Amino acid sequence: MSDNTAKLTMGDKSWDLKVRPGSIGPDVVDIASLYAQTGCFTYDPGFTSTASCESAITYIDGDEGTLLYRGYPIEQLAEHGDFLESCYLLLYGELPTKAQKDDFVHRVTYHTMIHEQMSRFFTGFRRDAHPMAIMVGTVGALSAFYHDSTDISDPHQRMVASLRMIAKMPTIAAMAYKYHVGQPFVYPRNDLDYASNFLHMCFAVPCEEYKVNPVLARAMDRIFILHADHEQNASTSTVRLAGSSGANPFACIAAGIACLWGPAHGGANEAALNMLSEIGSVDRIPEYIARAKDKNDPFRLMGFGHRVYKNYDPRARIMQKTTHEVLAELGIRDDPLLDVAMELEKIALNDEYFIEKKLYPNIDFYSGITLRALGFPTTMFTVLFALARTVGWIAQWKEMVEDPSQKIGRPRQLYTGAAQRDYLPVSQRR
Repeated sequence: MSDNTAKLTMGDKSWDLKVRPGSIGPDVVDIASLYAQTGCFTYDPGFTSTASCESAITYIDGDEGTLLYRGYPIEQLAEHGDFLESCYLLLYGELPTKAQKDDFVHRVTYHTMIHEQMSRFFTGFRRDAHPMAIMVGTVGALSAFYHDSTDISDPHQRMVASLRMIAKMPTIAAMAYKYHVGQPFVYPRNDLDYASNFLHMCFAVPCEEYKVNPVLARAMDRIFILHADHEQNASTSTVRLAGSSGANPFACIAAGIACLWGPAHGGANEAALNMLSEIGSVDRIPEYIARAKDKNDPFRLMGFGHRVYKNYDPRARIMQKTTHEVLAELGIRDDPLLDVAMELEKIALNDEYFIEKKLYPNIDFYSGITLRALGFPTTMFTVLFALARTVGWIAQWKEMVEDPSQKIGRPRQLYTGAAQRDYLPVSQRR
């Protein structure tokens, strides 16, 4: 491979393919013209070696354990910034000035209410409906209530739709929670910040005053930052693929939520918490470690390892600190699940089996414990993930729509079915 081309040889024929460098990270062999030149496709199940787009939003180095939003390390944003500042960064490419931030926060804050008719929309779901089922339906229905911002060719409508979704997602998520637990909806308040407003809508009740704990609000805000975007994962790719057809932004985000619902994606923190509950106590850990190492045992340790990270997930370190802050603030010092989690982490970081396979604790390992301590049932965990990831989906969708080189998504396949054959009348079939 030369500085800017790669040579592909098949039999006695060779072709030169363009090599494109990124600002950081590995180079990319451009195979856009491969079929036209060679008559062949590439085969890459799961797209593990294929770049589907060009993006300037998020960068991950899985070997080094690095996550950057627009070039800024996630650790710095989570420690020093807040969620709406990160939203602005993901959407517009730069951290806002004070005036820009004040204006952005104001615009998001005054878009938090949803159309009153949507309140009645919720009653169409069974009382025991899963909150994620409600999220998929209600977010998709936004296009029926806000059809004045569905023209994706209009930059102003794209901006309005983006702000609406960032602002209204906490309201919809809180309403899904309230409906799930059988409590009345609580309207948003303009005097509260983004995370505090969400906690208030979730946990306030009409019969008494609810004061948001600033430590818990800060933890919620940090959780939102950590989940805001994560490059071209399954749900983000789903949003981009749906958007490539020209679908309205509300439908695209609903598609992303549906994809996120899968236990291998957004449901991983719930699965990790269920695993810790199954283990139950520290003295049972050796039994489960042995099961995890046994290839013939179907048991798997949830919350360890990552599809991309082959080092310690940088979000996990921040989440671990946040977990301790929340438990200390709430006076939870003897949490059996946390004891199990800490011991499992110690083993994972020192056991040769885990080190060799690079099964480091990921963000899901700690986030489930934190969300449970905040008062959320496990059925809400993926909803909170969707709330936080909305801005990432929107930023990716917006970038895709504004990229003149993007085309409607149309993956190819390796066909292994029957070759062409002729139809026979039913009387002649054997």
